[in-house]
Formats: sequence, C-alpha cells, structure tokens
Amino acid sequence: MKVPVSTTQAPAAIGPYSQAIRVGGMVFVSGQLPIDPSTGEFATGGIKELTRQSLTNMQAILTEAGLSMAHVVKTTVFLAEMSDFAAMNEVYAEFFQAPFPARSAVAVKTLPKGALVEIECIAAE
Repeated sequence: MKVPVSTTQAPAAIGPYSQAIRVGGMVFVSGQLPIDPSTGEFATGGIKELTRQSLTNMQAILTEAGLSMAHVVKTTVFLAEMSDFAAMNEVYAEFFQAPFPARSAVAVKTLPKGALVEIECIAAE
C-alpha cells in the first residue's frame, strides 16, 4: 500500500505527485528543485547553493518519514549544465557518508521552472 509523505519544510508538489511515497520499507522521494519552502522561490546563489537547497528539501522529507540521509540507497541528479557537476558534487559530498548511495547524474535539456538542478532519491529503512 502506498502512503504519502509530506512536510511543509520542503516545497509543495507543483503537479499531481507526492513529495514522497512510502511502500513497505522504502521511501521514494520525488525530484527536489532548489526552492526555499519559506519563500516559494529558488534559493539565491549559484549551483552550490541551489544543490544545498535541493538536498535540504530532500532531507526534510526523509525526516518527516522518520529517516535520514544515511538511509538513502540511490539518488538521481539532474543538471541543466554538466559543467556544474564538480561544484554540485562538492556540496553533495557534505550530505552523505560512506558507504555512499548509488547515483546517476545526467544533464537534461530543461528542468521545471528553469531550475539548474533537481535531485531525487530512494531510501530504505
């Protein structure tokens, strides 16, 4: 059975989807844009600040689900520009410890609202 996970500490869904869904011992977190939930706007700054906001949003959703970043087993990072990979990776490394989750990172043509980064994850209890 699917159970939605939702928190006001992360931006509300901008479409017909849930912030996250719990199924059994797994939590699937939807892609998180770098939107500051207190303002509804993108975080200010460059790719490092935007990555930090996306991961902070993810962390808030996991916390609501009773999990932490240590429970993350897989992430997918979507970048508008692959040239931002190294800077994104610096911030990403601040949020995870070994053993690191499996990860895919891809450049995409466009992201919702013109975002530069979006990150999703799967976590396991």
